[in-house]
Amino acid sequence: MTTPVPAPTDRPTPVSFWEALRFWLKLGFISFGGPAGQIAIMHAELVERRRWISERRFLHALNYCMLLPGPEAQQLATYIGWLMHRTWGGLVAGGLFVLPSLFILIALSWIYVAYGTQPAVAGLFYGIKPAVTALVLHAAHRIGSRVLRNGWLWGIAAAAFIAIFALNAPFPLIVIGAGLIGAIGMRVAPQVFANGGAHAAAKAGYGPALIDDDTPTPPHATFTRGRLLRVLGAGVGLWAVAMAVLIGLYGVDGTFTRMGAFFTKAALLTFGGAYAVLPYVVQGAVEQHHWLTGPQMIDGLALGETTPGPLIMVVAFVGFLGGWHGQVFGPESLFAAGAVAAAVVTFFTFLPSFVFVLAGGPLIESTHGNLRLTAPLTAITAAVVGVIVNLALFFAGHVFWPEGLHGPFDAVSALIAAGAAVSLFRFKWGVLPLLGVCALVGLGWSLL
Repeated sequence: MTTPVPAPTDRPTPVSFWEALRFWLKLGFISFGGPAGQIAIMHAELVERRRWISERRFLHALNYCMLLPGPEAQQLATYIGWLMHRTWGGLVAGGLFVLPSLFILIALSWIYVAYGTQPAVAGLFYGIKPAVTALVLHAAHRIGSRVLRNGWLWGIAAAAFIAIFALNAPFPLIVIGAGLIGAIGMRVAPQVFANGGAHAAAKAGYGPALIDDDTPTPPHATFTRGRLLRVLGAGVGLWAVAMAVLIGLYGVDGTFTRMGAFFTKAALLTFGGAYAVLPYVVQGAVEQHHWLTGPQMIDGLALGETTPGPLIMVVAFVGFLGGWHGQVFGPESLFAAGAVAAAVVTFFTFLPSFVFVLAGGPLIESTHGNLRLTAPLTAITAAVVGVIVNLALFFAGHVFWPEGLHGPFDAVSALIAAGAAVSLFRFKWGVLPLLGVCALVGLGWSLL
């Protein structure tokens, strides 16, 4: 029998800002696997290996981040960086979680628009698109199995699906309506919206941590009204200055200006993860602003799935194609327009996340577990399940009937999607192996 290795008894030495910076940079390049994989990587590195934070404090912070709109893994990195090294620590941790993915996606987006029509590249995407359709359906199942705990929540999900599929209701209206239902339900039937807890009780056995269960909250993380107002003012001011610059340079109706306004709203609606906001992005970017097409949106989601960083970084692909097609800097500077658009979109998408964590972290900590907050969020997440199912149907329509619903049915794409769904639901395949195999299948079929 193997003798268990005893847990360390010594507390880790204090971590300098520069040592933490090196880790956050490394994390930005290895954070594959979506939110679950990214959170697992941070847990293994920060809780088990380095012992910078205890498991209870880690899960405590994660539960707070899951109450906020935005990518919870990136917010968790921001939160822990802020807890360790004040505001600059949070900015560095959250920023480095995003920047590597931004640069990689700018490069991949350029390859896509410059060489995407080449037979080999087109064949790879032919196999990837059905896999993405299966991934979206799997995301609906994953979120639904976590939140749809009773018939009332199932009813909210069904109503949201009907609202967006049959009535073409705007996504923000669905979110507001679900939030109101949750707020009313909190008073009428609180047991319907009671949260059983996003995470189980913490495990022990890793040894003392630098930020342990009994470590007092550092002074900079203590809530004060003055600090809250200062951080909120700085965040709103930064947003206002950026918007003023875009309006001054390109006008109210300029491509960059409209992107900044649109993705600010998108950032405030991302309850439930990146898949939750994708329907809103599709409605606005594809159907309203025409920055890209439906099939291109599917391709962008595939690229986002295969790069490190939060999946919501697919918005950088949307921005790149919008800047490229809009020829903002003229026909001779398409790459520059796309790259700047991707950066603009990323800035406005993630700015609210930093503001939420840096300004509201202490406040959210003091109100964590309050049903007045969790009931509306539970209802919104239930509605998101119905919206994501509609997104899966939207993608399926473009993939299975590439020439329109009155055109021929693509049986090969349907078979690839079915195989991808079986691999996800039955055999629990990871995202990267699934996309790799489907891409090879698509390439082989196109060569035939």
